[in-house]
Amino acid sequence: MSIEINKRLDEVIEWLQKEYAGIRTGQANPSLLDSVKVETYGTYLPIQQIGSVSGEDARTLRVSLWDSSQVPALERAIREADLGVSVVSDSSGLRVIFPELTSERRAQLMKLAKSKLEDARISVRGVRDDEMKELDRSFKAKEMGEDDMFAKKEKIQKSVEETNNKLESMFIHKERELQK
Repeated sequence: MSIEINKRLDEVIEWLQKEYAGIRTGQANPSLLDSVKVETYGTYLPIQQIGSVSGEDARTLRVSLWDSSQVPALERAIREADLGVSVVSDSSGLRVIFPELTSERRAQLMKLAKSKLEDARISVRGVRDDEMKELDRSFKAKEMGEDDMFAKKEKIQKSVEETNNKLESMFIHKERELQK
């Protein structure tokens, strides 16, 4: 089994973590603004490069900009990102207010989380299939014995199962967050 498979499986886990960070729960989380790009000085920059984001309370984020002339551009970028939030500007930056989740919105977010989980599982299956094909090729080319091949296939399957268990626990955690 190659080190490559572990790296590829870890990438799938990291991808799902990032996707789940973008699915908003009832709590305001600074990572929800990570995908927002602000047009500033002729280029698009992430919010972290033009200011700081912090939690003000459970449903409000405070965005403090280093250059207050960028407030209108940031406000426009957040509105265009269509995150379902309201934005209020004041002298020191912006407040991003997250409304309470409705049961309908919770159901939509659950469906989205489940879909992201399935995408991750498909990626894991692809990684497993690639590795299994490589083992079969090596065996047919007489680069390894049958016992070696079966032992490596077992290791690959074990890694895949561990990864799927991690993905499932991430989904369960996100599901609990959405039901709060």
